[in-house]
Amino acid sequence: MVTDTDGYIQIIEYLTEHLSLFENSTAPAQASETVMSAIEVELCEQIISVCSQNEDLTFNQRNAIIREVDAIVYDLEEILSGVINNPVNPAQLAFIREFAGLIKNLFDNVIHKD
Repeated sequence: MVTDTDGYIQIIEYLTEHLSLFENSTAPAQASETVMSAIEVELCEQIISVCSQNEDLTFNQRNAIIREVDAIVYDLEEILSGVINNPVNPAQLAFIREFAGLIKNLFDNVIHKD
């Protein structure tokens, strides 16, 4: 659906170009959310938005979207493996939100092509 598109490859390249945000970073002392939990929350919000904006999606299409999101999370775990459990800082959270929005846009484009 989306993980085999050029758009997805470009989004992953965009992430790799910004890996410095996640390397040798510090988070506020009170930070309790990890990089992984921030990714999960932001992607969930965006995918819920995709599904609620496209009420005509079938059960099978929704399942396909969830499988795609699982694959995306797996890719992110691989790319960010060294920092996935670190506390997230505001700059990282802003990037993760932007990244999740790009993923949503990719799903929107694929859904509306059909």
